[in-house]
Amino acid sequence: MKRLLPVLLSLCCALSMHAEIHTQAVEYKDGDTVLEGFSAYDDSIQGKRPAVLIVHQWKGLSDYEKKRAEMLAKLGYSVFACDIYGKGIRPQDTKEAGALAGKYKSDRQLLRQRVNAGLEALKKQKFTDTKNVAAIGYCFGGTTVIELARSGADVKGVVSFHGALDSPKPEDGKNIKCKVLALHGADDPYVPAKDVAAFEDEMRDAKVDWQLVKFGGAVHSFTDWTAGTDNSKGAAYNEKADKRSWQYMQDFFNELFK
Repeated sequence: MKRLLPVLLSLCCALSMHAEIHTQAVEYKDGDTVLEGFSAYDDSIQGKRPAVLIVHQWKGLSDYEKKRAEMLAKLGYSVFACDIYGKGIRPQDTKEAGALAGKYKSDRQLLRQRVNAGLEALKKQKFTDTKNVAAIGYCFGGTTVIELARSGADVKGVVSFHGALDSPKPEDGKNIKCKVLALHGADDPYVPAKDVAAFEDEMRDAKVDWQLVKFGGAVHSFTDWTAGTDNSKGAAYNEKADKRSWQYMQDFFNELFK
């Protein structure tokens, strides 16, 4: 056995060196609307694996979500970052982003339809274990994954990172079949206390298995390393909250996929 150990270690090192996160753009549709998402997986892992859908922030699918997809792929998941807005539709400034995000937030049925199209695209990825699927989202995407849950989607859980927590139709909570984890900046000026309370009431009344984690000193966009660090602007990166929320997500997934 001692003689075999160096050989085994060398083999492991060789496999690790050849492991690669495979990424590619994936075109798909919601009706006649052409969308373009982004898939990621570790090609050193064999066979089907639990899968994660990522929903982007208000400026559309960007390098930020693609980086998160690669991070999740390194953890062993089949990952698909979906596209709510449409192929080539990427807001260039906050005015455009606000208008587009507002369009979908004011039409929750359209938003649910569009995110469910992304979910179906994830399920079609060759390494996706369709019985073990979760969804995460950032800001606008955090709002969207809660709407995915409200649509009655067949997923095991959703994770909202600094998403809006309003409850336009509280009765839709009864459609939720999955576990819900909301990761929230305790000082987020864009999510008023009444919305947090409405979310809690909806989850409680619908008897959902839910969690709400508040991070002290964190405002909106606390996971976004491109957001600067000035809390007075209302949206800022917070390294502690980012790392802690990522760990909460991993623990949640470990529970979902055990």
